Amino acid sequence: MQAIIADGEGGLTMVERPVPRAGPGEVLVKVAAAGVNRPDVLQRRGMYPPPPGAPDVLGLEVAGGVVAGPDELIGTDVCALVAGGGYAEYCVAPVGTCLRVPEAISLVEAAAMPETLFTVWVNLFERGFAADGDWALVHGGTSGIGTMAISLGKLFGLKLIVTCGTDEKCARAIALGADAAINYRTQDFVEEVHRVTNRAGVNIVVDMVGGDYVPRNLACLAEEGRHVSIAVQRGASAEIQIFDIMRRRLTLTGSTLRPRPVEFKTMVADEIARTVWPYVEGGRLRPVIDATFPLGEANAAHERMEAGENIGKIVLEVGQ
Repeated sequence: MQAIIADGEGGLTMVERPVPRAGPGEVLVKVAAAGVNRPDVLQRRGMYPPPPGAPDVLGLEVAGGVVAGPDELIGTDVCALVAGGGYAEYCVAPVGTCLRVPEAISLVEAAAMPETLFTVWVNLFERGFAADGDWALVHGGTSGIGTMAISLGKLFGLKLIVTCGTDEKCARAIALGADAAINYRTQDFVEEVHRVTNRAGVNIVVDMVGGDYVPRNLACLAEEGRHVSIAVQRGASAEIQIFDIMRRRLTLTGSTLRPRPVEFKTMVADEIARTVWPYVEGGRLRPVIDATFPLGEANAAHERMEAGENIGKIVLEVGQ
């Protein structure tokens, strides 16, 4: 089969690989499409090696038809969260992280969902304890994670404030359903958050920026607020005022997804299947697709992500 790996020099290259075999508790998916995510870019640069046991083929989410595995799944279209191997014509996925693709969405759309849906569900709703009526601030409002947070927030009664890098992206975020969008290049997002919330602050911040954003995020939080870190694009350390955290009873937490065991991801998939997937099946939740590229143009897909031009998800089309 054809597959995409990092070339060791900062780029991607296509190679021939044996078709992998599904083991116990796994399926073999004939990949129709694979989502592109920021961790893929970091892996290509040599900054995010795959966890032990994961293939060196890039790609954390796929959609396609099951061709080997449990009898009841063979011939079924699924999308799946995987620890690697998605940028290929075939990919092995744990049965527990597979979700059946309903008729309401295409395989390209299905491939764009697992990574962001699992991430947003775990961090906004489980670790952030988001509840109906809460205000949430999400950075990167037109990224794959940001657009998924807007969509889920609308379904579950949240009020979403997002930050974006251009006025055009802010307008798109509002059109997608955000209650407010802040241009972080021209506006002070802390002051804007307090203006929008009538000085009350937000209940949750989902932060993929880190570094000097962390104390500013904390300044946006209401009492009893929750700060959830999911990435550190501007640095892995920050200086914060501990007494302020104590005084306002703030919670600082965060998580990673890729290194977590299959058992944890299976539990999340079960929760999503029960609470979120019915909205997908009913056509009320679908990803925002920015662009699609053939598998052989994976470098161009990464260039678009690194340029910050995308609004929503970038997807590689592999075949049917």
